[in-house]
Amino acid sequence: MRSGSASGDEGRLPGAPALAVFRDDEGGFTTVAVAVSLVLSLTLVFGSASALWVGGRSSEVQRVADASALAGQNAVSAFSTVVQVLDACALSMGLTGLIVLGAGLVVSCVPGLSAAGAEITGAGGKILEARRSFVRSAGEGVERLESTLPLLVVANSASCVAANSAGGMSYTGCALPFPAESASDFSALGTDVDDGRLEDLSERMQDASDDQAEAQARADEARERGWRADCVPSPHCMRERAASLAGLSGASNPDYPTVDGWTFAAPLLRARRYYAARLASAEVGGSTAEEITDSACRRAFYEYALEQVEGGSYVENPDGSVSADLPSLPRNADQTRGTELYTRPLWPCTVEDGARTLHSSLLCPGATGAVSGTASLAELEAGALAPCDECRMDIGDMGRVASASTSIDNGFEHHWREVVEASEDYEQAKRDEAEAKRRARALAEEGEDAFGEEMEKLASERPELCPPGAWGCVAVVARGEGHGVPDELTRSFLSSAELPAGAAVSAAVLAPDESTAENNVLSSFFDSLSAGDSALGGVLDGVMDLWGSLLVGYGSAYGSVAEAGGRFLDGLDGVLGGTVGSWLRGRLKQVMRDVGFEPVDMRLRKPVLTNTQDVLDQSGFEQLSTVRTLVRALPASGTSAEDFARSLGYWLSDETGGELTVAELTIPGTDVSIPLTIDLEALGAGP
Repeated sequence: MRSGSASGDEGRLPGAPALAVFRDDEGGFTTVAVAVSLVLSLTLVFGSASALWVGGRSSEVQRVADASALAGQNAVSAFSTVVQVLDACALSMGLTGLIVLGAGLVVSCVPGLSAAGAEITGAGGKILEARRSFVRSAGEGVERLESTLPLLVVANSASCVAANSAGGMSYTGCALPFPAESASDFSALGTDVDDGRLEDLSERMQDASDDQAEAQARADEARERGWRADCVPSPHCMRERAASLAGLSGASNPDYPTVDGWTFAAPLLRARRYYAARLASAEVGGSTAEEITDSACRRAFYEYALEQVEGGSYVENPDGSVSADLPSLPRNADQTRGTELYTRPLWPCTVEDGARTLHSSLLCPGATGAVSGTASLAELEAGALAPCDECRMDIGDMGRVASASTSIDNGFEHHWREVVEASEDYEQAKRDEAEAKRRARALAEEGEDAFGEEMEKLASERPELCPPGAWGCVAVVARGEGHGVPDELTRSFLSSAELPAGAAVSAAVLAPDESTAENNVLSSFFDSLSAGDSALGGVLDGVMDLWGSLLVGYGSAYGSVAEAGGRFLDGLDGVLGGTVGSWLRGRLKQVMRDVGFEPVDMRLRKPVLTNTQDVLDQSGFEQLSTVRTLVRALPASGTSAEDFARSLGYWLSDETGGELTVAELTIPGTDVSIPLTIDLEALGAGP
């Protein structure tokens, strides 16, 4: 062991004299070493924190640019939804008006419903007129709204940028829409329906149906008149007389309690049986010449009447007309002269006192000479024959046979005459009815064609939507000149640090949101409008339901057109099967099934981030140079985003806020008109 102070090389760290201050003689750390270590560690910690702060803050400009692009594209999304709603209104109103007009055509074809047809047709015309007013205002309103879109994009995105300027960080910039100008075509909104042509057809159909109804009424009246003369004793009728005078009964003399099921064939068949029975029982004879003449004339009349009714006919034609050939029987001497009873050689002749004489029968007491064949009453009146002094047979005797039974209501011929007259009126009425029905059918075919042409117009085009921002929005955001790192991070251990200026670009486009494939935008819109019921009433109570079905079905490939329209047409009262109206209803339903409506994608569009290059490529710009231009053009402090946009050639409207009335909508089936307004300040918030 050595005593005294160390000297020379003894006690020093070998090879590290400079570090002796940090190590003691025992090899441990000195106070200085500990202090230096602490200072160095703290410097590294705060230096790393400063670097992390700078790195984090420098990346925030990209996040702000992303948010700005999405905010700008929100306005485009909201505008797209507005246009879809307007188009849905225009299309559904056009279809509603056209279907109601079609219903008017259907009802106008039905006899007796011309007034209802005129009412329905007029209602359809009113709906289409309201649509014209709507599309005029909508066309102007949507163009005004679209003209505000660049401003809304810029203002909304700039507002987003400003909202992110916090914590001492200041950002400038906004999003710009691409394309900058509209390439939309809203002319399809104004596609018109030629209701004038359909209304003219409806009027002509109403005239035809009125004529048909009038003829139908005449036919019904004539038929009932004939039925009463045949079957309704008051106190006599053909059926009652046939039973009483000819002994007909049962199936040979059927009864028809009601006019239903009765036709003019019934009295014709009854008359054949009646005259056959009367002829079979008719015998010529009598105790006097007068009685012989009467019996001979009756037999001749029955034989002639049977021939006539056997030759008669009644046929119902496929077109609804009838051919009624029920023969008229003579009821006096003058009418008898116009028949074969006058011209046919029915009467026997003898030679009396050298003159050829006509008799009613060879049983006549005056028929004593040689038989000389037969002759006609026409020959007798012409002076070619001599009259018999006993029977005095002449045209008067023949005329009196039918005259007696025709002139009074207890004679069969009296009621037969009424049946014949009724059949003639019925035949003419059914002919007129069939002609009116043919006219209505021809007009219905023309109406089907016109309806189909107008339906095709509505189905052919939809608005072409390409507003500013349709391809996307590009946001350019800059961070102001150098921002100092917070003093608490640098003051004690580091020299002053600064976050340099920086900029970022981002882009957003619209993409369909699959979660909204079944969205209820139009359903909610309809619910907000349909607080009141249809004011039309009657057969038009379903107009509001029809419009609602068509409006809400706008996005369903419009298969609902045939369903909703067919349901409305099927609800029409009085359109019975077999009528022209029923035929036309079926044809219009087929037209609606055949017309192809393209599906409308009703998924809401939401903004999503995309590659800036994609947007610039579609716009025809080169990315790098365009981005540099946009960054260099960013406004200095105190310059607005609107000025920035204008400096790049963007035209911004003067609309800065408040409400914009896009259109005036008259609710179909009512007189209620509702202004459709847009809050421009809220539009950028998205649909």
